[in-house]
Amino acid sequence: MTDPAVDADGEPAPDVDDEPAPEPAVRLVRGTFAIDDLDAFLADLDGVAEETGAVVQAFDADLVVSATQLREAARLAARSIARGEAVARDPGVEVLLYAAGRRQIDRALELGVSEGEQAAVVLVADFGDVPGADRPTADLDGAVEAVRELAVGSTEIPDGDALDAAFDEGRVREFYAVTDRELAATNGDLADVVRERVALLDVEK
Repeated sequence: MTDPAVDADGEPAPDVDDEPAPEPAVRLVRGTFAIDDLDAFLADLDGVAEETGAVVQAFDADLVVSATQLREAARLAARSIARGEAVARDPGVEVLLYAAGRRQIDRALELGVSEGEQAAVVLVADFGDVPGADRPTADLDGAVEAVRELAVGSTEIPDGDALDAAFDEGRVREFYAVTDRELAATNGDLADVVRERVALLDVEK
């Protein structure tokens, strides 16, 4: 009888927890969007996703502390999908949950966009190589171009952490429930606390 802890060659079988996490390619577009009808705007983003194969998710720029926050959320969402542990059926919503640092979809949606003219950061990602995501290889160039066409004005965020614009500290602290005591106890800043929230959601699963 074969020992389930070894493979056919007698070597230790790989543990799913030891498998490298999928690293989906991520591109970020920051821009101003005039959203007259939220459902119509989200339908436009769904259309971009369908046409390009990309995972597309929009975030309220006031609540995004860094590009790293969203890139790490995409990486952790990809890993949860690959392990069959995802909370949401839609990879974009799974990314949103990690970025928000919470499992409740209705609360995480507060991190998304709303009607009116507002600054937003739109993530487009290629989940084509993520097991279980059931996505084709994405045309990220096409997705970025299509998202930018929806904006009043936009720019693609280069690799790195900076967003070239300030977030709303008061709103961030309220959304992530960051207290003065917690800030005083950390060696980092508010952005570091939020990134820890993103990482801790994975630990808590």
